[in-house]
Amino acid sequence: MEILKRIFGICRTPMPQNQDAWQYADGVVTVDLNRMPELAAPGGAARLEGKGLPERVLLVHGNDGAYHAFRNRCTHMGRRIDPLPDTDRLRCCSVSRSTFDYAGEPLEGPAGNSITAFPVTTAEGQLTVSLR
Repeated sequence: MEILKRIFGICRTPMPQNQDAWQYADGVVTVDLNRMPELAAPGGAARLEGKGLPERVLLVHGNDGAYHAFRNRCTHMGRRIDPLPDTDRLRCCSVSRSTFDYAGEPLEGPAGNSITAFPVTTAEGQLTVSLR
């Protein structure tokens, strides 16, 4: 089953259970971390789609303890990206399995270009991602 998911580019990272935990307006995504349990612990992740977002966004609570946000599109085949469990890497969900670091730089696989990493700030339980 895993190979079929990779062939079709189906990522493992879920959408947030509580879609009201995040908003998008004027090029900025805001996330109420208290309402998004997917990001509660390091290694957690959520993918954001819809709500007027101009592109898919992957949010990761990194194993480094920091929050990271990426354009959720591999530069090789355009598939979505998932965090690799227990690492500080991301991997394309396609068969090619290109990997990237938290800065978005390609590490392995055929992807020759970086993925877009968006600036992230946190304050008082709120995560802010600038897509500008």
